[in-house]
Amino acid sequence: MDRPMDSEGQSRDAMSLTTRTVDAHTVLEVGGEVDLVSGTRLRERFLQLIDGGSRSIVVDLGGVTFIDSTGLGVLLGGLKRLRAVGGTFSLVCDKEPLLKIFRITALDQVFPIFATAEEALSAGQAGPAA
Repeated sequence: MDRPMDSEGQSRDAMSLTTRTVDAHTVLEVGGEVDLVSGTRLRERFLQLIDGGSRSIVVDLGGVTFIDSTGLGVLLGGLKRLRAVGGTFSLVCDKEPLLKIFRITALDQVFPIFATAEEALSAGQAGPAA
């Protein structure tokens, strides 16, 4: 299946990953589709961040246009890996279609979910995510 291309020849739905540091937190901004095809890249990025010493990761899904079960599994894997080293993990999501997926799967009970990165960062996440 062909994907729509932008003016630079890139797939408009291809996943993008951008990382920034705010105080002791790593904010991972994710864009595009998080699915079977792109899930490996996201999983590898989580491993790089955790192996590199990140202990507080905020995953900003603001640019995500689609997420499937593989993408949800990758997020769960990141949470488990970070929890294993005493870290904290939270999501930023304000898109109702994505929030609905988290509610239907009861993952809204697993992940701390915030509307903005600023809210997630100010929450401080005292202690490992539950």
